[in-house]
Amino acid sequence: MNKAFFWLALIVLAELTVAPASQAQNPAEGKKLYSTYCSTCHGEIGKGDGVAGASLPVKPADHTNGAVMNQLSDKFLVDIISKGGSGVGKSTFMPSWGAALNDRQVRDVVAYIRSIAVPPYKP
Repeated sequence: MNKAFFWLALIVLAELTVAPASQAQNPAEGKKLYSTYCSTCHGEIGKGDGVAGASLPVKPADHTNGAVMNQLSDKFLVDIISKGGSGVGKSTFMPSWGAALNDRQVRDVVAYIRSIAVPPYKP
């Protein structure tokens, strides 16, 4: 019985060690970060109509368009935010924010983007 408890405790500990990658995301914090890093191109409410975006040859993504956004995986969104458009085979005008934002912050931005899509995202 003690051996079984030991292995169960070890498994739980291992799960807790990898938990940060799947921690709950904070859309409210993501909104603040979005306002700072994304809204210039994607617009204050995410419609792809930001001031700087208007001068780009490629229109920034409309994050409120659930028909499009809901087709994208969280991994893709994390990658495009962290690595930029060129990192995922998209427009090079999308900058990489991986040096400015940590993993938790990137996941918070993804959570915010998910919260503004219409229809809402259903994982």
